[in-house]
Amino acid sequence: MKLLVTGGAGFIGSNFIRYFLRAHPDAHIVNLDKLTYAGNLDNLSEIESRPNYKFVRGDIADSDLVDSILSRSIDAIVHFAAETHVDRSIADAQAFVRTNVLGTYTLLDAAKKKRIDRFLHVSTDEVYGSLGLDESANEQFHIQPNSPYAASKASSDMFVRSFWQTYQFPVIITRCSNNYGPYQFPEKLIPLMITHALHDKKLPVYGDGLNERDWLFVEDHCRAIDRVLEAGRPGEVYNIGFGRPLKNLEVVQLLLRIMGKSEDLIEFVADRPGHDRRYALDTKKIRAELGWEPIVGIEQGLAKTVEWYCGHSDWVERTKSGEYLAYYDKFYHHRDATLAQL
Repeated sequence: MKLLVTGGAGFIGSNFIRYFLRAHPDAHIVNLDKLTYAGNLDNLSEIESRPNYKFVRGDIADSDLVDSILSRSIDAIVHFAAETHVDRSIADAQAFVRTNVLGTYTLLDAAKKKRIDRFLHVSTDEVYGSLGLDESANEQFHIQPNSPYAASKASSDMFVRSFWQTYQFPVIITRCSNNYGPYQFPEKLIPLMITHALHDKKLPVYGDGLNERDWLFVEDHCRAIDRVLEAGRPGEVYNIGFGRPLKNLEVVQLLLRIMGKSEDLIEFVADRPGHDRRYALDTKKIRAELGWEPIVGIEQGLAKTVEWYCGHSDWVERTKSGEYLAYYDKFYHHRDATLAQL
């Protein structure tokens, strides 16, 4: 199989590429990534020289570029590329509309014309909106996004769905809960708390810290995507999650216990505008149909994540400083040069 992976230099995308090439050593992957601030090729240094992996720097909203890549006998697309940080979407949503909506449409349109065998669109549980105390969203739950980020992902989901309903183009949507693990950009909750605690800096927790999220170790998500890509039914949506929602404050407290740090480091700050109170997914469908189960519990996963960040201070510093971006601008500025490698 030859895959086009979009957004493969990001957190989940890079974890997926490394996982997929371990699980399927004969597969070929083309990684298309714009290399915004969240795209970091350091995440893929261990596989960058493999003959069955190629990187192209570019924008998924660039129709000429997408057409050119899809002319290289691509069998399937796994579409991670997205602007994802809610706070950034609140400050300015324009990039979210361009990448998440227009970019997704551009990929869909080109993939349909090239008759790509399978298009897997990686979405988020945030499209379901904030849930009540005892609610969990299954795949038929109403879509009710509350942030500009979630709205852009919900819009892209609807475009993907329409290509199945209108054209019978073989799309699949996955909606996953919050991920954590190695190589996550330090602005996200868990790496932010880890990197602050390592230096005894205050840990900023929004509001009262009682907002609930279901946390899934990133490699469990990668295994789920692999399973959906192999055996998921076209036109379907599959929820992916661990099934144990925790309050943000509980996650932070658990991290501090793992790290041997005092809870005095916690500092409550003004809440985010429109902050959803609770997300929870019903994942019976993927478990029953495809036999997928998460295998990394929250305590084990957080311990593995803390160990990784403690052992990769150089990656953290390069990421926070933006040093990696200058390197990419120097070596990956010519689109046609990277296309010629395919």
